[in-house]
Amino acid sequence: MSTYGLTPEVRALRERMRRFIDEEVIPAEPVLARDDEAAAETTRRLKARAKAEGLWALGHPKEIGGGGVPFMPFVYLNEVIGRSHWGQVAVGSLSMQDSIMLHLYGTAEQKRRWLEPLVAGDIYPSVGLTEPEVAGSDPTLMQSTARLEGDHWVVNAHKWFTSGANRAAFTTIFAITEPEAPPHERFSAVIVPTDTPGYEIVRVVPTMGHTGGAHCEIRLSDVRVPRDHLLGGRGHGFVVAQKRLGPGRIFHCMRWLGQAERAFELMCARATTRFAHGSLLSEKGEIQRYVAESAAEIQAARLMTLDAARAMDGGSEARVEIALIKFWGARMLHDVIDRAIQVHGALGVTADTPLEFMYREARYARIYDGPDEVHRMVVARRLLRDPFGAAPWA
Repeated sequence: MSTYGLTPEVRALRERMRRFIDEEVIPAEPVLARDDEAAAETTRRLKARAKAEGLWALGHPKEIGGGGVPFMPFVYLNEVIGRSHWGQVAVGSLSMQDSIMLHLYGTAEQKRRWLEPLVAGDIYPSVGLTEPEVAGSDPTLMQSTARLEGDHWVVNAHKWFTSGANRAAFTTIFAITEPEAPPHERFSAVIVPTDTPGYEIVRVVPTMGHTGGAHCEIRLSDVRVPRDHLLGGRGHGFVVAQKRLGPGRIFHCMRWLGQAERAFELMCARATTRFAHGSLLSEKGEIQRYVAESAAEIQAARLMTLDAARAMDGGSEARVEIALIKFWGARMLHDVIDRAIQVHGALGVTADTPLEFMYREARYARIYDGPDEVHRMVVARRLLRDPFGAAPWA
């Protein structure tokens, strides 16, 4: 199972991706983190390099301009892409989930206007799901509305953590269009260009040490968009969202593995070179425990994630498997980076290594794409109903 889909061709592609991330993207991280014109120019250079090397948008279907790498091989590539926070942007995989939504549910005109430039990396997407007034863990509580007036949708929404809205060409807004329908059939997805009158970026929300960044609070006040901006059918918002979130959670977990593996390498390098209290850190039992436990947790999370991907690749919704890796992977990511910081001592909490940034980013993992508590609850309920049949080992 651990080599499912990992053919010699995929291994070679994975190695090429590893060289690009390690030799091109990671050295550029100090500039990319500045979020200024120098960062933008570096991003453009990395995109051009990725395209020239045949590493651009590999997981996107060929028919929409991507590399056409199948789902399971791309899972392995994500492990490597995740070694850098900026890997997705550099190789064009950041838009993959939104491209899938448009590819599956978009009209010919929607694809022409947004999908083609999205895959090419000429524009960025954003998604409006979470609202500050209601619990994001329960999407049936969303209060945003879109009503049809003649040939236009009139959208009123207050969203936040609409990541990337400050640079996006459009936001896919999830809003109530069918108020009398059952809870999971009330919502639809409406594409709203960010330059539409009434679309306001209230602020970029300061988070975990970031005063800039991309987590935006937005407000849409009587925003009017043509009725053909509906993505999918009326009341199909949850279906559209799940098509985006399911594979996305697997890709997230594989990228977390890339981050954890990088932190593990930094921890080992520090332990084998730092001398204290009569010996190298690597010779001390407690540090050896950190190394051994981190290796075990990374490999356990990796095999669980690959198993979930294999199940989804085989046609299963893999709900139990995906929920398990979401909360288990988030915990693993935090713990491995935390140990790496501890081995580095005071250096670990400075910006002289990437660890403090990785640690802050890891904290988000337990919240986005469904908080860990919800995933644990979903798993427990399913297993309690059918402890044998619902278990991944069944």
